[in-house]
Amino acid sequence: MNMPELEPLNRFPRMMQEYLVRRVRAIESANADRIMALSSREEAEAYVAERRAQMPAIFGPWPERNPLNARTVGTVDRDGYTIERVIFDSRPDFPVTANLYLPKGADGPAPGVLISSGHSIEGKAAYYNQHMGQLLALKGSVALAYDPIGQGERLQYPDEEGQERVGSSVREHNFIGRQQLLVGEFFGSWRAWDGIRALDYLVSRPEVDTEHLGLT
Repeated sequence: MNMPELEPLNRFPRMMQEYLVRRVRAIESANADRIMALSSREEAEAYVAERRAQMPAIFGPWPERNPLNARTVGTVDRDGYTIERVIFDSRPDFPVTANLYLPKGADGPAPGVLISSGHSIEGKAAYYNQHMGQLLALKGSVALAYDPIGQGERLQYPDEEGQERVGSSVREHNFIGRQQLLVGEFFGSWRAWDGIRALDYLVSRPEVDTEHLGLT
């Protein structure tokens, strides 16, 4: 007697995800309770020092700071500000594409602001990143919007025609992250290091007041 082929059982399709979500929410709740219990400057500074000390274990070890090899590949002139299309290397031979918004007629160095993009496929060219860069420049700040890995001009898996092979933004993030886990790397570290080197580039500009820096 031939038995019918049965669909494989999958009673727990989200078990691992739901476990991790519960863990993260429990940690976030405990951390929020601790923050709300801080009652003095000394306690707050001790909390910050503890969190900073944990960063190398979460993201590290950091790579060495290689030369940025920064170059400007184009300029866009606008009313009240200019945009420089820049490229710098966050790691050796690993270019980061960015737009630098410079206010016109600034009287001395201006505050610098780093614009870290959301998940938009367009990266630095997403409408909200452009609006932020324009607004900051028109208000007298220097703003740097850079492309995250897998977004904007930084596709890592292009096909023969330069189009995304696995899908840009979050799909590339997940794809890269799984590959990196196999060799002991953490994609979050690569993302954070891009931001650190973007800040290095921002403060290297003579137009920027390095005592007044911000992050969106």
